[in-house]
Amino acid sequence: MNISNQREMSAKMLGVGKSKVWFNADRISEVKEAITKHDIRSLIKKKVIQRKPELHSSRVRARKRLVQRRKGRQKGPGTKKGTSTSRLGRKEAWMITVRGQRAFIKELRVKDHITVLTYRNLYSKVKGGYFRNKRHIKLYLIEHKLGQEKK
Repeated sequence: MNISNQREMSAKMLGVGKSKVWFNADRISEVKEAITKHDIRSLIKKKVIQRKPELHSSRVRARKRLVQRRKGRQKGPGTKKGTSTSRLGRKEAWMITVRGQRAFIKELRVKDHITVLTYRNLYSKVKGGYFRNKRHIKLYLIEHKLGQEKK
């Protein structure tokens, strides 16, 4: 006997499509006998007729990638999209560089490794973008014999 009518009625009651309706294979004879909405409703209560679970995209692979990214993997050139300045803007990069250099020369001044005059000179050079990094500042101090040891 055809159970398409039962499938259609139960789909409307469950609020899903016909393909999402599941019948218990062991109790299929009860489903065949159900011809009214009331019969279908009682079978739904008895869990003879159920809706199939919704299938979603699995997040297993995504979670695995996230764990790897936290370890620093999966961040190579093949993953990157956009230019270096779109990932970290020019201004932000400049601010990070300058703040580091200013903190370094301030530390030298506080520890009396350089004079205030030298500090002002270095500060203006940092502002002008003269130095590439902190190591460059150290080299500059050595070459120009500006660094003096603590007394």
